[in-house]
Amino acid sequence: MPGKEKQPSVVNIAQVNRLVEMVDYQAGAIVSKTLLEKKTGTLTLFAFDQGQGLSEHTAPFDAFVYIIDGESEVTISGKPYRLHTGEAIVMPASEPHALKAIERFKMMLVMIRS
Repeated sequence: MPGKEKQPSVVNIAQVNRLVEMVDYQAGAIVSKTLLEKKTGTLTLFAFDQGQGLSEHTAPFDAFVYIIDGESEVTISGKPYRLHTGEAIVMPASEPHALKAIERFKMMLVMIRS
């Protein structure tokens, strides 16, 4: 139906969700699962196996990264940040950024499209 937003069934609305259990590690891979997708933004979970990463790129919107398990290096405009379970960072719109799994890690990515 035109104008209707997608509502994936992977997240339980108005119920408690354990994010760390909603995406699994896979050897030698990066796994992603979109939980919510709206015109104003998306909520996506990722699981990175150790040594996996995303090469430097830019995005037109701010992106909030929250580490829900493990350890990652997030590089923003050439500056590396080491993030551990329970830590978060905002990757600013249009700034080059990259992610690398120091050890395997899971993260929640909130893309804000406004």
